[in-house]
Amino acid sequence: MPMVAGGENQPVYHKKTFEHIPEEKRRRILAAAIGEFANKGFDNANINRIAGKAGVSVGSLYKYFNTKQDLFLTAVHHGIFLLEDTIGPLSQADMDVKAKLEQVIRAVQASSRQLGDLIRLYNEMTSENNAELVRRLSQDMETFSAAVYTQVIRQAQEEGLLRNDADPRMFAYLLDNLFMNLQFSYACGYYQERFKIYAGEDILERDDFVVEQMLKFISGAFTIQ
Repeated sequence: MPMVAGGENQPVYHKKTFEHIPEEKRRRILAAAIGEFANKGFDNANINRIAGKAGVSVGSLYKYFNTKQDLFLTAVHHGIFLLEDTIGPLSQADMDVKAKLEQVIRAVQASSRQLGDLIRLYNEMTSENNAELVRRLSQDMETFSAAVYTQVIRQAQEEGLLRNDADPRMFAYLLDNLFMNLQFSYACGYYQERFKIYAGEDILERDDFVVEQMLKFISGAFTIQ
């Protein structure tokens, strides 16, 4: 699948010229941008370093993106596209809620390792001081996951696993917070150390245990009292 940011329902921030270059070159540019923004933050990220890591000239980057912010937004939306591709099919999968939740947790574990820079970029965005940028990104990033998790919560109610007076959107928010924290716990230094303090030094290697315990925790919240 082509790795151009801007899926069917996502805004596009790059110029058309970006779509006309070889896919391998797009991959290099996006990977370099994601790594730079994840490790330096938006304000301290350097276009020259991104160009150097991607093996292109600074002038070439400005042929593909009008501004540094457009490159940043394209990198973020590329990440959104990859994560949507990971969890999106689960909302429509023909399986019970517990099986879906297990698949989400395992997808979080896998994506946090495979897409570590993207997760660190997401973590960096949560501390971004640019209010308008944060507003735009949160709207773009959270709308999809909110819809997926709300659907899962409603299915739990239909299956009799969750009391009917629970608000699906509020429960989806709480569920997403749990999964977001787990993402950071596998990919971000501070959260990794925090994870080890609470759950043991070897917790990052105990995936099945984490899945089992998280399902017990969620089931406790879901079960009708």
